[in-house]
Amino acid sequence: MLMCRGLAEIASDYIDGELSHRQNLTVKMHLMMCNDCRTFIGNLRASNNLLSAHSSGRADEEFLRRIDERVSEALKTRPAGPNDSNDTPQS
Repeated sequence: MLMCRGLAEIASDYIDGELSHRQNLTVKMHLMMCNDCRTFIGNLRASNNLLSAHSSGRADEEFLRRIDERVSEALKTRPAGPNDSNDTPQS
């Protein structure tokens, strides 16, 4: 079962349509049950749309890499919440 932390790790790929059919269904099932993650995905989509609308081109790859690193580090150091127990990576 996909937990909140696992969803956060693949949220960008979900929004970009880069997940496998199985992963996509797993995300959708989780979103049906989790209001917090629906809000998170909605905010991520809105941010993505805003950046796309006001961007003259693609973001610098180094900048994107640093953001990914910081998000990953924040996820690792964040205390586990009630939905994060038994969190297993999805493939």
